[in-house]
Amino acid sequence: MKKTIVFFVVLAITTLVLSCKTETQSTAFKTVTQNYFNDKNILNPLDATQSGQSQFDDQLQMDMTDGYRLKQTEFYNKYEKLLSTFNPKKLTAEEQNSYEILKWEVMIGKEMLKQPTNLLPLHQFSGVHLTMAQFAGGTSAQPFKTENDYAKFLKRMELYVVWLDSAQVYLKKGMQKGVVLPKALTEKVIPQFAEMPTEKVEDNQFYTALKRMPTSISKEKQHQIAAQYALVIQTKLVPQYQKMAAFLQSAYLPASRTSSGIGSFAFGKTLYQSLAKQWTTTTLTPDEIHQLGLKEVARLNAEMEKVKNQVGFKGTLIAFLNDVRNKPALKPFKKPEEVLANFEKIYAKIKPNVDQLFALQPTTKFEIRRTEAFREKTASAEYVQGAADGSRPGIFYVPIPDVSNYNVLEDEDLFLHEAIPGHHFQISLQQESKTLPDFRKFNWFGAYGEGWALYCESLGKELGLYQDPYQYLGMLNDEMHRAIRLVVDTGIHSKGWTREQAIAYSLQNEAETEASITSEIERYMAIPGQALSYKIGQLKILELRQKAQTKMGSRFNIKTFHQKVLESGVMPLALLEQKINAWISEK
Repeated sequence: MKKTIVFFVVLAITTLVLSCKTETQSTAFKTVTQNYFNDKNILNPLDATQSGQSQFDDQLQMDMTDGYRLKQTEFYNKYEKLLSTFNPKKLTAEEQNSYEILKWEVMIGKEMLKQPTNLLPLHQFSGVHLTMAQFAGGTSAQPFKTENDYAKFLKRMELYVVWLDSAQVYLKKGMQKGVVLPKALTEKVIPQFAEMPTEKVEDNQFYTALKRMPTSISKEKQHQIAAQYALVIQTKLVPQYQKMAAFLQSAYLPASRTSSGIGSFAFGKTLYQSLAKQWTTTTLTPDEIHQLGLKEVARLNAEMEKVKNQVGFKGTLIAFLNDVRNKPALKPFKKPEEVLANFEKIYAKIKPNVDQLFALQPTTKFEIRRTEAFREKTASAEYVQGAADGSRPGIFYVPIPDVSNYNVLEDEDLFLHEAIPGHHFQISLQQESKTLPDFRKFNWFGAYGEGWALYCESLGKELGLYQDPYQYLGMLNDEMHRAIRLVVDTGIHSKGWTREQAIAYSLQNEAETEASITSEIERYMAIPGQALSYKIGQLKILELRQKAQTKMGSRFNIKTFHQKVLESGVMPLALLEQKINAWISEK
């Protein structure tokens, strides 16, 4: 009896000691993750503003400079060393996820710094020059509620003047080394600078937020702030825009390359392999991804043939797709407001069914808006996250550059992807989480995030959509669009495809206009690898759902599956697979 008591006492003490050690490890690790988040925001203050971290609203990174890249290197080395001091087995399950995510980010971050990507500091699709102009509008992530808010953006605007000058310096360095944008992309960038200066300062994009100053700021102070903004815009910002536009037109355009992909650079193939790894969070090679894309294109072509036969179209699939592109019945709108109203109808239609699929839903509010005029010509439909504290809604932006040619074919699946239950659910739930550390609340992995949004397109019938065969075709067409991306992105950057080859391949396989396809192909040319993330992520989530349904049978619950996928936020796909496998094993 005494031996038994002694045994349990020893066992209790041992358990207590181990528990204390685990608690100590957890406490220390929590500090590391918080410091990582803070240091990451210091390096990326625009992202910090987007995430609602307002203490960084007056800062701007000079992200192309050698000094900035040195800071990045020091950042990754610091956290690589700190991670080596932890035994992940002594952390909680969610902390182990955090450990693996940190480890992955440090690894891929260091790998990306091996190549001179800073010699290409801007392009037509995204970047500091477009983010700053969007923030200046006053309705985006940059807050304009107090006198201090206006002071912060004024300081950020002054730094932006320096950024524009630095960007030009590194574009010139790129010219010297032959690391330049393709001509087609330079031609798209030039208007983004040339069209920004205005005759009247009040008409300038960077003056926009001054037109809606809150009444809590006194009239006298409003006039003072307006005068300060006008001075910076007229004497610093506009001259820099004019200087950049002139440089791009007279010097950079003639030096721009005729090749379409980064494979033409000496370091291009190695860089593209790293980008494929970064965007897919897998070890799939560009060639494996290309072959997977070809396989998916063939499968989806067969599905489109079924719809063609269902609607009674006589002719080839290409003829059918051409007919759909130009079908007057699919271009019913005369005013931009009608486009937005159609998305509101879709939202109302799915609301009753969302509860059947999702137990876990966000509280962040949601809005549908037209894309701002200054970027509408080159923009795609997109979702911009809301603020974690609920002060700013998540926004689904819809570009409508020409309403008479706006085709409704993909509106239903586009809403599911960009809005609900796609990006709005996933990003909002992640930000609202009470258990995730901050660096994960505001994190992003394209393969998971875009994969989830594309997976959501497949939920249309379960949500009461795709009753019209043309809307179902729109879903197939959008999935085809993502399958084509696997083919053309790898084709352009690892197989030497030209812009024109990629456009022709897309036109043969999807119901998009040539103008839309051209814009998309140029997007892939600008951000190599990003387009791979959607389909790779979607296929993994579909695979995991099928596996769970097969193994769990009648015990499978779709609400729980969605909760398990969403509750821990974005992560590399291998980590998501481990999580779902563990859930299946538990059941």
